[in-house]
Amino acid sequence: MRSHYCGELNASNISQEITLCGWVHRRRDHGGVIFLDVRDREGITQVVFDPDRADSFALADSVRNEYVVQLKGLVRARPEGTVNPNMNTGEIEVLGTELQILNAAQTPPFQLDDHQNVGEDVRLKNRFIDLRRPEIQQKMRFRSKVTSLLRRYLDDNGFWDTETPILTRATPEGARDYLVPSRTQQGSFFALPQSPQLFKQLLMVSGFDRYYQIAKCFRDEDLRADRQPEFTQVDIETSFMSEEQIIAMTEEMIVSVFKELLNIDLGSFPRMPYSEAMESYGSDKPDLRIPLTLVTVSDLMQGVDFKVFSGPAKDPKGRVAALKVPGGNSLTRKQIDDYTKFVGIYGAKGLAYIKVNDKSNLEEGLQSPIVKFLPVDVREALLTRLDAQDGDLIFFGADSEKVVNEALGALRCKLGEDMDLYTCEWAPLWVVDFPMFEETSDGGITAIHHPFTAPSCSPEELKASPLTALSQAYDMVLNGTELGGGSIRIHESSMQETVFELLNISAEEQEEKFGFLLDALKFGAPPHGGLAFGLDRLVMLMTDSLSIRDVIAFPKTQSATCLLTQAPGEVSDKQLKELSIRVRKPVVE
Repeated sequence: MRSHYCGELNASNISQEITLCGWVHRRRDHGGVIFLDVRDREGITQVVFDPDRADSFALADSVRNEYVVQLKGLVRARPEGTVNPNMNTGEIEVLGTELQILNAAQTPPFQLDDHQNVGEDVRLKNRFIDLRRPEIQQKMRFRSKVTSLLRRYLDDNGFWDTETPILTRATPEGARDYLVPSRTQQGSFFALPQSPQLFKQLLMVSGFDRYYQIAKCFRDEDLRADRQPEFTQVDIETSFMSEEQIIAMTEEMIVSVFKELLNIDLGSFPRMPYSEAMESYGSDKPDLRIPLTLVTVSDLMQGVDFKVFSGPAKDPKGRVAALKVPGGNSLTRKQIDDYTKFVGIYGAKGLAYIKVNDKSNLEEGLQSPIVKFLPVDVREALLTRLDAQDGDLIFFGADSEKVVNEALGALRCKLGEDMDLYTCEWAPLWVVDFPMFEETSDGGITAIHHPFTAPSCSPEELKASPLTALSQAYDMVLNGTELGGGSIRIHESSMQETVFELLNISAEEQEEKFGFLLDALKFGAPPHGGLAFGLDRLVMLMTDSLSIRDVIAFPKTQSATCLLTQAPGEVSDKQLKELSIRVRKPVVE
């Protein structure tokens, strides 16, 4: 039906007869001459209809925005002074000779060229219209290019694209599963996969050697701007490769994608141990574009007459940390109060601060309600440790180590954004040497990554000191966002059983939930490992989007609903009966 896409036309097409199909993006009547901006996925072309062609002119006069049309015409240069350098087709226009309305359209709920004033709920409810916007289509095209490049890289490096099941059973991945009731096995449930973890490990046992999949994954968890209940990950697993080799290969893959699509050289990625990331940045995914760091001052505060500081300083699980903001004295009291409210989101009970007006005067040169509680020698040691200068502002966090890290880590990022402290555009790194386990609130332990991650020690050493053991895990981080996480996997059944025991998973539960994996490990499982990248997050960062919803064709809201289809929805009593399910709705008082 068409000879060209709208956005393909340029000066080389002048004097050609062409046929276009698309949507009317905008209609303008200029003194008896009608201009139609016709849009398709490749761009927009300006089409001119003169009144000397009465039939086509009358049709052009009747069309409105979002009508679907087919037209024929002659490509010509735009008149002098009307060239639009902001359009790919800005040098030419089409003199329309024939016009056919393929489908009329009602007035859309929002203009596609005025979307910034439209609420996201309206856009998502009418997503089929929202997806027509050139901005969104460019992002979806970009996503397709990213996927193609990743596939090409993995294909060229000997990986096989292999699908794994969507209907599987629940596994301990750290989030709630989406459950699917079985009609044929009543009372039993499938689970949608949080990742293809166990199946890709079984593929390694099967001798596939190198596997990948652009995999749909599902997690029933609280949502944020970078999370969705269903998401896409680039899933990779390989045998007979060391941690260092996997890191090098996947780093090269991401570097090549940035270079080809954005002409950006990310360079080599620095490595940072998990302990350093938490100590200096309060996060296992630090944004290295921001030069601020956390500094522990617990030792300085143990003897001060200020229980807010001395209590956590003496507590083995507590921490007192300082965050120096160069030039931060310019912050107003209202801004400091706003930051105090901000850290409260992360459990902080307050936000102490000191303004350094004159560091040479330890009595009068420090401005803060807490200075009176700090002896002069503590003030001096504090300024020395932080290398504080006149005009600096020092924030403090004093609480459990977890609360301090989360609160000051988040504050660090917010200050970086608010004060535009970024020192570069892109800051990638690998976070390595994660602990194998962390302590839970009830005194137990849980795996930091997942229970199939290999520790960096023997089973005996792991049993002797599980909370100090390190794992062979690694995360790729970019601009404070975790792009991908992976590890060397456990390939010996004795080690896997040890990890399960430490996690208080009984032998019966091991056999019930993971018997197939434990059996596979007994039949010649090779050393193997892998990594999974969040495709949605990667594209979000590369397109400078605020949310992964902007790079997913049909996303859910933050309450995990689809406004377009009104999912989730109720099902009929007949369907529930077939599944032997009875719905118990909460009582409304």
